[in-house]
Amino acid sequence: MPVQDIRKLLGACRELQALRHTTQRLEALQRAYIHFAPGELASASRVGYYRAATLYVIADNTAVAAKLRHMLPRLLPVVRKLEPQVTGIRIEVQVKKPSPQRTAQTKKPSLTIDNIEQFETLSQRVPDPALKSALASFARKRKPPG
Repeated sequence: MPVQDIRKLLGACRELQALRHTTQRLEALQRAYIHFAPGELASASRVGYYRAATLYVIADNTAVAAKLRHMLPRLLPVVRKLEPQVTGIRIEVQVKKPSPQRTAQTKKPSLTIDNIEQFETLSQRVPDPALKSALASFARKRKPPG
């Protein structure tokens, strides 16, 4: 079988031509979106898909989605310059799993043995039974095994 250029193959089939055209339009919208949105929002969201005259933007979390919803009146004219058929934009949230590096960085440092003993001593001196129990439980959970 002779080697063929992928562009020729994609251009030979009508369905693949339509897919390629749609992909190119979404790529152009993504580039425009990256230039329009502030850096933090652009890195935490992306152009998702286009369906029934509505462009869907995918946000990584609800905080980003809320900020993007406030920006929609300014974003729609930018999008309509590239895609005049777009009459609305919807924001959807698609939560990403945290990366292992992030969870390792956010782990709080453990208490020293002296600090734990101070919590134990404080739990014995506090008159309020609920606070006494909470402090004792806190100290017990923080004690190293052994």
